[in-house]
Amino acid sequence: MTQFLFFSGKGGVGKTSMACTTAVYHADVGRRTLIVTTDPASNLSDVFEQPIGHAVTPIAGVPNLFAIEIDADRATEEYKDRALAPIRAIFPPAVVAVMEEQMSGPCTAEVAAFDRFTDFIDAPSDAAGAFDVVIFDTAPTGHTLRLIELPAEWSRAIDAAEQGSGQTCIGPAAAIQDSKHKYERAVATMRDPAATTFTFVLQPEATSIKETRRAIDELGKLGIVSQALIVNGVIPAEEAANPLFAARRAMQQGYLEQITRELPLPSRQMPLLAGEIMGVERLRTVAALLFGGDAAALGILSSPTSGGAAPELDLAAILSHLLPDGGRRTIFFAGKGGVGKTVASCITAVWLARQGLTTLLLTTDPAAHLGDVLSVPVGDQVAPVEGIPNLFATKIDPKAAGDAYKARILADAQARGRSPESIAVMREELDSPCTEEIAAFDLFIDYASQAAWDVIVFDTAPTGHTLRMLELPMDWSKQLDVKVFASVDGAAADDVAKARFGGVIALMRDPRQSTFAFVMYPEATPILEAARAVDELGTLGIRSGLVVANFVLPEAAATTPFGRARRDMQVRYLAELPARFGVPVLPIPLLPQEVKGLDRLTELGEALYGAGVAAGSEKE
Repeated sequence: MTQFLFFSGKGGVGKTSMACTTAVYHADVGRRTLIVTTDPASNLSDVFEQPIGHAVTPIAGVPNLFAIEIDADRATEEYKDRALAPIRAIFPPAVVAVMEEQMSGPCTAEVAAFDRFTDFIDAPSDAAGAFDVVIFDTAPTGHTLRLIELPAEWSRAIDAAEQGSGQTCIGPAAAIQDSKHKYERAVATMRDPAATTFTFVLQPEATSIKETRRAIDELGKLGIVSQALIVNGVIPAEEAANPLFAARRAMQQGYLEQITRELPLPSRQMPLLAGEIMGVERLRTVAALLFGGDAAALGILSSPTSGGAAPELDLAAILSHLLPDGGRRTIFFAGKGGVGKTVASCITAVWLARQGLTTLLLTTDPAAHLGDVLSVPVGDQVAPVEGIPNLFATKIDPKAAGDAYKARILADAQARGRSPESIAVMREELDSPCTEEIAAFDLFIDYASQAAWDVIVFDTAPTGHTLRMLELPMDWSKQLDVKVFASVDGAAADDVAKARFGGVIALMRDPRQSTFAFVMYPEATPILEAARAVDELGTLGIRSGLVVANFVLPEAAATTPFGRARRDMQVRYLAELPARFGVPVLPIPLLPQEVKGLDRLTELGEALYGAGVAAGSEKE
């Protein structure tokens, strides 16, 4: 029987490293192994240091190991071709063209990637034969839970469509019945503890524990109960002589005890390493440490010495990308999961509000942690943050947004006197699982269009999902859903939608109004991911304005071999950032404790940005 191993967890906790390490381990003991990534911003190629892509690819140097990175665009085209093939054989081209346009929306891309993902559960083999182990390196937790919930949702949508129009936004119901059965088989496999194990990778930190607990509970509701933990990034005991690492280790010990109490699952610990986990030989060394407890591996996993100097701080240039320039400023904090986007967003929003600027702090991340960092509740409605005048915060909850969106659209249709048959078709359309994504995007557009704010700070979802959201306006003006929520008929819907979306796209393209700040820590994978995202944004006419280098070790931390190795590695990468990105670089130091609470955020804002401008002067 094929074993299916899922790796999930908060962004930045080391899912890909642990998934790749596990894949190399299984392949080296003779099991034919496939590793599949469902993350839109995949790092498999970076970790294995070879091209992979959208086809099953052998990994050089590991005879039994293969990998694939699911490409959402190619998966979408493949899915549409399969779904429409029987239709093309029966109906005239004009009818097929209408159906193809109905399948041009974001929900088709979502289900297409999921469809490809379930292929490896339903038939885990390639042309060369079956796999003994299939490992899924998933997107960060919120998106992974969404992926796992899809089979049941799409099965319901297909059943409902069969009773109604026979058409779904992912294709004709009759043509995708085979997919429905495949999804049902995939869920049965994921619920079988003899076949499937979910391993949650987490770090000994509050937000990581909270997100893991939530994911465990959500999977339990779906009947997926075979679960395990890898606690990653544990600071070695030998670093007690280093004040910074000693303080962080003491903080971690409390969380390790909490994990033992509150998450009673089979678990392994992985220490924080002096160097990065990249390349097959390093993965083998880490596997010896993870599966065999080989402490000698710690000495091997060091880094090269520094090859440059950290960039000089240009505070004036940094502030020019954060403060309004004669109008409103919208700041997007983007980057790989776990790099500290939420903390950077909160520090910046608190500082801006304290300059007298009316500031909205908003998250579009399904695993929202704004409230955890601010240490105040953050709900679905915009509300003032008590203790910081001028600061308001909210989060977009896709489920709540979806419910409100559906109610608004149907009420508007009834008020306009649409026929019961028309409303029934709209209700069927709106019951599609993709409505939540549409609704969340609709809210994003609303907030981005509001003129009440001096500054809007977006704490975005991890890179791949953020890019997907920003690309949506380019695609949606042709979508039937746009015609529905634009509340007008016929061709005018396209004009309304294009005007609405076009205004937001123009805002994002204008560096006087918008800043894209890419957050990363000074290591290869987050830098490479950010560089790819910057290139992709460039194709949309959107430029990056700022780089935030987070978790930077101060020179005082380089007092032990471990500390020196990590500091040297970071300085080497920091030296590359100005030339690679061509924008100002803001360093944020690694701190002895987690960043939580308004007092701490205020203190850090002043340390990073200075005392600031006189209240209200930027509004004049």
